[in-house]
Amino acid sequence: MSQSPVVGPVVVGVDSSTQSTKAAFTDAATGRLLAVGRAPHRVTGEGGARETDPEVWWNALREAVAAGLKESGVDASAVAGIAVAGQQHGLVVLDRTGRPLRPALLWNDTRSAPQAAALTEALGGPGAWTARTGSVPVASMTASKWQWLRENDPAIAGAAAAVRLPHDFLTERLSGTAATDPGDASGTCWYATATGTYDPELLDLLGLDPALLPAVATTGAERVGSLTAGSAAELGLPAGIAVAAGTGDNMSAAVGLGFGGAGLLDHPVLSLGTSGTVFAATRTRPASPALAGFAAADGTYLPLACTLNCTLAVDKVAALLRLDREDAVPGGEAVLLPYLDGERTPDLPAASGLLTGLRHDTTPQQLLGAAYEGAAVTVLRALDEVLRACGLDPAAPEVASRPLRLIGGGAQGRMWVETVRRLSGRRLIVPPTTELVALGAAALAASAATDEDPVAIATTWHTGEGTELAAVERDMETWERVGSVLDRAAPSLLS
Repeated sequence: MSQSPVVGPVVVGVDSSTQSTKAAFTDAATGRLLAVGRAPHRVTGEGGARETDPEVWWNALREAVAAGLKESGVDASAVAGIAVAGQQHGLVVLDRTGRPLRPALLWNDTRSAPQAAALTEALGGPGAWTARTGSVPVASMTASKWQWLRENDPAIAGAAAAVRLPHDFLTERLSGTAATDPGDASGTCWYATATGTYDPELLDLLGLDPALLPAVATTGAERVGSLTAGSAAELGLPAGIAVAAGTGDNMSAAVGLGFGGAGLLDHPVLSLGTSGTVFAATRTRPASPALAGFAAADGTYLPLACTLNCTLAVDKVAALLRLDREDAVPGGEAVLLPYLDGERTPDLPAASGLLTGLRHDTTPQQLLGAAYEGAAVTVLRALDEVLRACGLDPAAPEVASRPLRLIGGGAQGRMWVETVRRLSGRRLIVPPTTELVALGAAALAASAATDEDPVAIATTWHTGEGTELAAVERDMETWERVGSVLDRAAPSLLS
């Protein structure tokens, strides 16, 4: 990182993801990254189980902040605020001292698929849920996980003194305040985007006492407290600095891109990470059963589709083939649906990977390319639905010509970029930074410290800009071949 002089105060944006914590020390005036401290997480579980002890997140936050302070050379007294963006949907249950009663159930834990289906039916079907929450319960959603816990470990559910999302847990540890934001809360399926509040009828359906839940701030940028003396001592930061409400990782990435009410609206984004997501910021409240109709961190909305199998699934295929991840070519006649952990969109929680179309002349490089194509087609099929949720006609020339922003770790890989470019047929913009979630959190922290709009702050940082790649002719042959296999295979993959 460059060590040129810092123009303004420093803020810390925290990205607490499935695999690791990153703490981005950021010049609040310019958005320049001064350093990014990192620390890994440990995820456990077999089959559909995916769990992490929440104390791992706190310890990783301490390590990441310490590493960031050391690398940046910043005097801790220059830090003015901190905000956490966390992996969505995870279920954290705490005792009366604020300590975890059990490991958190992560967003990609699929054991609660039966509970999700039962909850959907209990309220009257998908339309009844989207009318209230904007989303339909699937195994990823927190409500499904809470119901699973009630049925499978009622003693722990009954002993819970607090129920939190991952980012809520860290924000409360920082500030001593039990708070969340509309964006991350909208991924629980017990918060109603239609009313901007927890839904009493849904809480009754779930047997969930509202007293166990954190208060909902107006936005993810709201200052919900100050860094406590105890947490300040653990982190090596000044006590009393601003702590923002924070938000979910996808909502934070939108802020980091400058997407929202004070920035760009109705422009699509594809994030290539552990999961693959496609979303857009809009003023139109989404209510499509095919999507997660989230709120955004700044008071707008964030219709989103998420797939479980993205970069990690493709990397696993590369490892099985003993190839470098970039040693791939288009799949030819081979089709590989890399649903190694079940799938969320489409809702196939029990699915496994599927390979078809092999020939004598199929090469390992083509098989790896087919894994890229299967993952990319899966998430890109939801792009038009996201645009429709914004009130747009995807086929309208003005809409079809809008660039697709490609973010996440996969966006730095040649094969990922070329596969998405070929299968989407869209113009791409690839921002240079891989830390948009952390930068979005930094903008929330800067807003909490200054009371300026977080999206406006991020817009002045220009972090949503990047390399522009012209549209190429869409590879409809591959698109239709992969889509046809998915459509034919989906009924069997449900079992």
